Order: sequence, then C-alpha cells, then structure tokens
Amino acid sequence: MSGDLFDRDRILGSAKDFGGRGLHAGLSTLGDFQKFILRGNVVDLSVGFVIGAAFNGLVQAIVKDLITPLVGLVGVTDLSTFSWTFRSNVFHFGDVLNVLVSFLLTAAVVYFFVVKPTNVLHDRYERLRPKHEETPKTRDCPFCLSTVPRAATRCAYCTAQLPPADDKAASGNFVPQR
Repeated sequence: MSGDLFDRDRILGSAKDFGGRGLHAGLSTLGDFQKFILRGNVVDLSVGFVIGAAFNGLVQAIVKDLITPLVGLVGVTDLSTFSWTFRSNVFHFGDVLNVLVSFLLTAAVVYFFVVKPTNVLHDRYERLRPKHEETPKTRDCPFCLSTVPRAATRCAYCTAQLPPADDKAASGNFVPQR
C-alpha cells in the first residue's frame, strides 16, 4: 500500500497532467484575449479615438486661425488675450471662448455628419425590414371585461374559467363556464 503512495510514475503523471491543464488554461485565456482585442468594437473604438484626436487639432486650428480673426474684425484683435484682471487674479475669457467655439463646432460636425446620417440610414433600413406582429401579452375576460395575462386560465377579478390562449373567442364555439 505504501508503495502506491510514493509511486514515481503516478506522481510524475499527476504533475504532468496538472501542468498541462495549467498551460492549456493559460493558452485559452490568451486566445480569449486575442478575440477581445481583434473584436470589431475595440478596433473601431481605437480608430475613432485617433481620428477624434486629429479632428480636435483641426477644429482648434480653424477656431484659432479663422474664427478668432473674424471676431477681431469686431474690435478685439486677439481673442485669446482677451482677459480681465481683478485683485491680481486674471480671468482669461478669450481662452474660454476659443474652447467653447471649438466645442460647438465639434458637436455640430459630429451631429450633422455622423449622428444625423446614421439616423437616416437606420430609419431607411427599418422601413425595409418586415415588421413582425407581436402576440399580445394580455387579453380581456369575456365576462367582466378586465385585462388578464394571456396565459391565465381563470380571471383574477371574476374567477371565471377562461378558454386557452390559442382558442379564438371570436369563433363562437366558446361557452363560458362559471
């Protein structure tokens, strides 16, 4: 009996089996990680983030180099230097206005060139898809006209026995029982 407990082949076989399971689990986890990374959502998000950062730089340049000089025609030569000092505290209103205009332009571009066209395409696609009639979840009791669940066999209000949900009450074959 004691020979079986310290059997070298059995111990090495168990260790090999345990190590194999650990290696297989590790490789399986790496495979799941690879599926996650290569999933379309992660790649799309990454591309969107990079394009968004580049788009932000473009909008900042448009605001700083085109819109700010247009505001300068009104009388303020450089909007970014427009500030107000109060008790040695400087409030840079021009910088805030530049960022606000950049935000509004970015939001407008995203709305009119991404959200609006996507909604139009989605609406067109939904019109082309056939609509499936949903079975009602409730039905009316023929005795008290209260609304009961479709699968109910008795009315919860008047306790009348109801026909099975698949039967057609309009067929005229239903005789109510009390």
